[in-house]
Amino acid sequence: MPGDGAPSLSQALRGSPEDEAGVRDASSQQFNVMSGFTGMRVLALESRRAEELAKLITTYGGQPIVAPSMREVPLESNKEALTFATRLLAGEFDVVVFLTGVGTRTLLGVVEKVHDRGEYVAALQRVIVVARGPKPVAALREIGITPAITAPEPNTWHELLRALDDAGKASPERGLQGARVAVQEYGVSNPELLAGLRERGAQVTRVPVYQWALPRDLAPLRAAISAIAEGTVDVALFTTAVQAVHLFQVAAEMNLEEPVRNGLNRAIVASIGPTTSEELERRGIRADLEPSHPKMGYLVKETSEQAKELLGRKRQGIASAG
Repeated sequence: MPGDGAPSLSQALRGSPEDEAGVRDASSQQFNVMSGFTGMRVLALESRRAEELAKLITTYGGQPIVAPSMREVPLESNKEALTFATRLLAGEFDVVVFLTGVGTRTLLGVVEKVHDRGEYVAALQRVIVVARGPKPVAALREIGITPAITAPEPNTWHELLRALDDAGKASPERGLQGARVAVQEYGVSNPELLAGLRERGAQVTRVPVYQWALPRDLAPLRAAISAIAEGTVDVALFTTAVQAVHLFQVAAEMNLEEPVRNGLNRAIVASIGPTTSEELERRGIRADLEPSHPKMGYLVKETSEQAKELLGRKRQGIASAG
């Protein structure tokens, strides 16, 4: 997070300095600061950028409820990552899929504890490197690797599999049948992606390089769960699927899983993108909206613009049904 004051509105709309997709388009536009959240209590489950998100909610007139729901835990002694590196150097993979920028860099850090960086980079240059989106692309370019295949926005497993299918059709040697594929995972394993690769004939190896844990201080999250259950949260912003997983994990421990589900179904649920929406769907929650670009600034701005109408329509529908 920035340490020298609040971010400007244009910075917030762009997202973090790591965000690459849509940055220049967003920064070139002049947005009016609206008060779409006025009078609404807006839940933010963000951890790393909690302060920034809270300020942005306030900018749009909302009352932020900040409840960090996760912390990143690098697996410094990760046996899977080290085994992957040894096998990669031995030429035992044909395709390596990188899903996140943070995971790409963390994997490099783990590998460097045992192997030479130059040898690792050279081994990657001998295989087909696939990136899920702009952040792993940027991380790979830092070490001189340009991915052969990149998934387009919104950068989910759907687009990734489609990009792999298209590459296989254009060049048969890039087909997945019989290919030995390593997948760098990003906290929550993606069973749909792994199943999709196996259905296409790939031999898949998972490479988890970091995991998400609950925050050490659970008091803010528990308080937010109670507020949702009591129906005092008007808007809930989800910026990653792990937030949904952890929210319902702690709610279950508090015996409030069903009240939380009911509370969210009365509120506006805004999701950063399809992957997060799918996780919410698994929990019985349908996202009311996704932003035009999967960026935090767009999420808050576009939710605030639609908040009053969406909330009124949603609660009117519940009252009519009751």
